[in-house]
Amino acid sequence: MIGLALAATAAHASPKPVIAVTWDDLPTHSALPPGVTRVQIAADLLKASADAKAPAFGFINGVQTEREPASAPVLKMWRDAGQPLGNHTWSHPNLAALTPEQFTAEIAQNEPMLKDLMRGKDWRWLRYPFLSEGDTPEKKLAVRQWLAANHYKIASVTMSFDDWAFNEPYARCAAKGDEAAIAELEKRYLDGAAAMADRSRAMAKTLYGKDIPYVLLMHAGALDARLAPRLFQLYRDKGFEFTTLKKAEKHPFYRTDVDPSLPPQPTTLDNALKAKGLPVPPKPVDLEALASFCR
Repeated sequence: MIGLALAATAAHASPKPVIAVTWDDLPTHSALPPGVTRVQIAADLLKASADAKAPAFGFINGVQTEREPASAPVLKMWRDAGQPLGNHTWSHPNLAALTPEQFTAEIAQNEPMLKDLMRGKDWRWLRYPFLSEGDTPEKKLAVRQWLAANHYKIASVTMSFDDWAFNEPYARCAAKGDEAAIAELEKRYLDGAAAMADRSRAMAKTLYGKDIPYVLLMHAGALDARLAPRLFQLYRDKGFEFTTLKKAEKHPFYRTDVDPSLPPQPTTLDNALKAKGLPVPPKPVDLEALASFCR
């Protein structure tokens, strides 16, 4: 009887929360520490992802293969590892600074490279640079109409800890050989990841009473590559499992980004809370302090 009771309890236990890990700014992001290459960063990220069984959806800026030709192999490495790629625009502009026509031209300029790399697989996912959907409602709707007409889905973000802000300070500290500063950056990075995971879960539970599948925004930077194994272990220790972007965005929360022809609804947890007049928890990562490291 006890065994049956335990089995029944397990069957009704809450499923583990899941994260879809996405990587922006391929093939290059931020500054390089001495002796580190873009190819090595990609190799380390891909190995950590494989070891953790964490699907790694990458979003590309094609212009970087021209600005840093030595980074070009990164994109083929990503595909050879069986990981998908999507569109982050050609040169990472902010939609707020462009017309809708200029911005959609940036998306289209990336497409020949994506078609070649993905070879028939689904690459029609857009991650907005800076997560900016423009500075006016009209601009936002115009781009969404183009995305819908061209069969795109929007890669929303429901978990982030500003990992991008750690990579440049890390490169500076590595150049100076400041191991104490690097250790402090690593601590802040992992503490920030843990705190922001808790924050996302708390916001989802305020909205839904339970977890939703989370889409984690990451960047292909040098400190990210160094800490990826520890980061994935941190998430596992907190009870998370990993999933794909496609599976995560099947949740109704993401419905209007999976189908941009629908009237837009908030698809960040922060904005969803604001839309309901609910308080938004503060963010724990101190960006100003990071900027001062190893100056």
